[in-house]
Order: sequence, then C-alpha cells, then structure tokens
Amino acid sequence: MANPSAVCNGHLHHHHHQKQNNILKSGIYKKNGITKGMKKNGVSNGTLHKKTITEHFEQAPMYVAVLTFLGFGVGTIFGYLRDFMRAWGLEKRNVAAEREQQKDFVPLYQDFENFYTRNLYMRIRDNWNRPICSVPGPQFDLMERVTDDYNWTFRFTGRTIKNVINMGSYNYLGFAETDVNALKTVTIELQKYGTGICSTRQEMGTLDKHVELEKLVAKFLGVEDAMVFGMGFATNSMNIPALVGKGCLILSDELNHTSLVLGARLSGATIRIFKHNNMQSLEKLLRDAIIYGQPRSRRAWRKILILVEGIYSMEGSIVRLPEIVSLKKKYKAYLYLDEAHSIGAVGATGRGVVEYFGMSPDDVDVLMGTFTKSFGAAGGYIAGKKDLVDFLRTHSHSAVYATSMCPPVAEQIIRAMKCLMGLDGTTQGLQRVRQLGKNTRYFRRRLHEMGFIIYGNDDSPVVPLLLYMPGKIGAFARRMLEKNIGVVVVGFPATPITESRARFCVSAAHTREMLDTRGLKADVSGLFHSRCSSQRTKIW
Repeated sequence: MANPSAVCNGHLHHHHHQKQNNILKSGIYKKNGITKGMKKNGVSNGTLHKKTITEHFEQAPMYVAVLTFLGFGVGTIFGYLRDFMRAWGLEKRNVAAEREQQKDFVPLYQDFENFYTRNLYMRIRDNWNRPICSVPGPQFDLMERVTDDYNWTFRFTGRTIKNVINMGSYNYLGFAETDVNALKTVTIELQKYGTGICSTRQEMGTLDKHVELEKLVAKFLGVEDAMVFGMGFATNSMNIPALVGKGCLILSDELNHTSLVLGARLSGATIRIFKHNNMQSLEKLLRDAIIYGQPRSRRAWRKILILVEGIYSMEGSIVRLPEIVSLKKKYKAYLYLDEAHSIGAVGATGRGVVEYFGMSPDDVDVLMGTFTKSFGAAGGYIAGKKDLVDFLRTHSHSAVYATSMCPPVAEQIIRAMKCLMGLDGTTQGLQRVRQLGKNTRYFRRRLHEMGFIIYGNDDSPVVPLLLYMPGKIGAFARRMLEKNIGVVVVGFPATPITESRARFCVSAAHTREMLDTRGLKADVSGLFHSRCSSQRTKIW
C-alpha cells in the first residue's frame, strides 16, 4: 500500500524532467495524493453550484431494443451470405483483396474486421461525405451524386441542391459567413500576409497576429496566458503527451473524444476510464489511485490528470464541472477541460462551461478549446497559468513540428472573439449567444413534445435524436434531404450498438422557420415510428 503521508510526485523520468519539476508550484504540476490536511481542501460534492441542470437519457422501450438487435442479426446473416457468394464468384468483389501470389504473406486486409464496412456501412454510405459547394452557414448548397453499384462508387449529376437547411455543422454562433463587411479585416490580413507560414512556431512561424490572438484568448478566458495551434485535433493529441508520461495516471471519461484518447495513449501514462459524468465512479478511481499507488511498486503516482469535455459531442451532455473540481481539489489531482463544443456555445457571454457554472478559470488547470466551431475558423488553444503555457511553448510537439496557424484564420478568430467581447463596439456577439440559447431550447422542446427520445442537456446545442434500428439510419438521412434538411446520422461503432442516432447542431443563425418541426411531425414520425418517448409532456 502506498504511504499516504509520502505524496510527493518525485522526479519525472523524461528528457525534460527538470523543467517539469521547476513549475510544480504553479499550473498543472503540483503534488498528487492525500495530505494530513485533506479534509480542509475543496468543498463536499454538490455544494459548489446550485444551478438546476436538466438532462435527458431516457431508455427506449424493450421492444425497440429487441428489434434493434434483430435488425443487426438479420444484417449480419445476409452479410455472411454475401461474403460466401463473393468468395465463390457469384457476386462481384468490390473491396480490396490480397493477390494470389501473396497468400502466404501476412494479410494486409482482415476480412472479419472489414465485415461491417463491406456489408452494413456500404449500404448507407451515401449519407456521409456529401460534398457541399457553399459556405456552411444556416443553409448550404449540395452537389448531387448518385450511385450505380450500391454506394461503392459515386458519380456527380451536375445538379446542385440549393438552400439545404444545415443542421449538421458546428456553426454555433453563425460566424461561418461570407458577408463582405464582416470579413473585411480578414481580407486585409490575407493581402498582407498571404495564406501560409511555411514554418513552425519555434522557428520562423510566430507572427504578430499569433501574439495578438494569444493575448486576446487569455483575456477572453480570464487566465494568465494562452497558446494557439493550427489544428484542433492536434491540440489534444500533441499536447497531452507533453504534460504527462510514464508513472502518471490519466482518468478519462468513457465518452471522451478520439483526440483526447489518442493523446492519452501517446503519452505513455496509465489510463483508467470512469463512467460518463459519474462522480461515484471517478471518486472510486481517485481513491484507489491514492491508496494503492502504481501497480507492482505501489509508489505514489507522479501526477493524476482528469480528462473531461465541456459538451460531449455525441451525447449533448454537459460536464458536471463543480463536482469534478471538488474531487480534483480533494484528491490533489489535475483537471484538463476540453471546451471544443462549449466555448462560445454556453455561458452568459459565451465563455464556456466555466462561466456556465459560475466558476473561476483558476479551478481548471488546463483549459483547452477549438476555434473550428463557434468561431468559424480552424485551430485550437490551451490556456492557463503562464508557467504552464511557457512549458508548452518549449515542449509541445505541435509547437516544434507543426506549421503555424495561417494569418487570415487568426484574424477570423480575432474578429469573432472581439465581437463576443463587445470590443467591436456592438452587442452583436452577446445577441448571438442569447439567440443560440433560445434556438436550442425551442428546438429541444419541440422534438420532446413530438415524442422523440433526445439526449443531453437542455442548454446544449448538440441534439441527438435516437433512431435505434440500423435500417433507420440511412432512411432518415435520405428523407431529411428530400425535405431539404441536411443532418448527420451516426451508428455503431461510433455509438453503442442499440443507440444509433441523428445528431442535430443548432446555430444562432437558424431562424424559427428553419427550426420549426411541425411540417415534419406526421411525415417523419409516422414513416420511421421513432416516437418512443413515454415523456411527451413539457418538462421545462
């Protein structure tokens, strides 16, 4: 058993361990474990925040689950039958196959692993990767395509489907726009700097626009410093390995995004998963980590890092931040908060879940977010204590190897953020945040009143509508497109096998007419029999 009184993380066995130890006193690098004064740290769970939070995770009736498994079973049987026919030449083989001359080599293509792709995904592949040919605003134009071989290949007809209502893009605040006046400053920066940097941040890729943006991000979030990166996914996957390593413990929510999962795996740290937004599960892992320490040696963990998201992009749920912060303080762990979907989308002024819960940014050790959603741009940021950011400027893989953010993109973020902060002399940014909240609550209320099962928080602009059965995934998306509505549909393995869904993303740019679902009520619910909810009365 690890000694609770000896909680010092010790020295990290990394090539940069000395610099990590130098910033233990501020930022992420403090001591993990329990001290004698543990009972004085933090506040007991549930007392940090009194905000009433309503989330929906209604279970489908039993017959729906039975029919869903039956549907996958029938699909699997026919899949094996078609594989048998392909093997004997009775059906054309479109998928890549090994050459006969290489049959004794290690196989490049695993038939069983590709079974789902060949026989299930291919049947509904036309609902993904649809090319659009306009700005992804509240409406977009879509290039029509057809298939002659059951979705193995596509050909374009030359026709454009106009004014499709965009319910799939993460354009939460409507900053994905082509208004000439709005993009005037972006045009100026494009003419001044061009499109590319052709260097990394540590070489010749740091421009005055990057410095300006980082200062603005830090001011917006209310923290000491911030660093921006050219790719949102890489902001997680390339920076988490710089913060933790061997001898460290990562506690990750089971529904975390792939970028967080990849970053955790690349770090070399031990990873343990807790149930989604389940504080009992998280506290048990924290307690066990403190009591038992590392496997075999039983030494105390050098660091314990909790990875969570602000808004979970597939469930529409919001992190229980006050309780997690309470546990973090109680057990001397660190908190990494991914606000990719929540920054700009929630909070009175769009400052994310920290503002949404009325908490201090200092309660979170590492604030991460992306500019790809609410800001209509690209890239991401990490913000927090100055020591933390300075450390990442030296040790982040993205800072060392990745090309810097291009100046026009940086200017787009600056103009959107200034709009949110009111630094452009208008209240347009605040109006967008409020309009997004109104649209979100209206759309969720209408779907719930219609009897659909929807997941997530009432204030989350990510609205998953449960379809369950595999056959409904393709049929629903195609029917929506016939109604000039573009949606994202998701199924296994991206979701649990019985929880296939359509995911709507609400935007401040949507009008009430775009969000009005009355015209679809009889058409969609009657066609797909998706109205499974037993809670059809208003609960707001």
